Amino acid sequence: MNKRIIKILNKKNKSKIVSLTAYSKNIAKILDNYCDVVLVGDSMANVLYGLKNTHKLSLENIIQHSASVRKGIKKALLVVDMPKGTYVNKKQAKKNAALIVKKTKCDAVKIESNNKNFDIIKELVRSKIPVMGHIGFTPQFKNKFNIEGNSKKKIIKLLNEAKLIEKAGAFSIVLECITPKTSDQITKSLKIPTIGIGSSINCDGQILVTDDMLGLSGFYPKFVKKYASLNRIIEKAVKKYTTDVRLKKFPTTKNFLYGRRSK
Repeated sequence: MNKRIIKILNKKNKSKIVSLTAYSKNIAKILDNYCDVVLVGDSMANVLYGLKNTHKLSLENIIQHSASVRKGIKKALLVVDMPKGTYVNKKQAKKNAALIVKKTKCDAVKIESNNKNFDIIKELVRSKIPVMGHIGFTPQFKNKFNIEGNSKKKIIKLLNEAKLIEKAGAFSIVLECITPKTSDQITKSLKIPTIGIGSSINCDGQILVTDDMLGLSGFYPKFVKKYASLNRIIEKAVKKYTTDVRLKKFPTTKNFLYGRRSK
């Protein structure tokens, strides 16, 4: 088994798993120094491409960005989301997952659960392609946002779903927008780590969309803590550049074409 995956498994009940998303080498290189897991998420559909949901993100999109991210990752576990429609059946899933791994050199793929595709996870694991599961609010299969696990019936359903994903061979599972009580029950019932997003501190780790926590995306649901307002910093820099150009303060002789580019 991949050493990075073993490291993640060993964190269960010991130390929190830190995860963030990346879509480019530059961001990935920074995250690699601090994160246990870097996810190339299909959230890029909303964040980068301005789409209303993740449903139309292509396999080519995810591969292109993942290949860029790979260049910035040396230590973290690199996981790539499989886009909607790329794992409808076992044959298709195996073909597309193998292509993702081949083209991006990622460590694992992530599959959203529809409470039916356990055999697909099992097939990928059998083919030596590590899989991260995903339950709760699964954007590829649910159009309407709801808090998950807020009734006894829903708790039992989510718990069974998580156990079946573990049984299928997934090495970890994302819990999205699941109530604290349910997240706690699932985390304590599984041998594999849980990584939460909007699912309380009861999970074995946490993940956020990097653009959200840096104040770039404009999407700030309650479960996102904004650690910076980069949109303001960027705007300030662009405004200064604009002024310099219009007042003929840039470029100067210091910015001559053949000057050495700073790193």
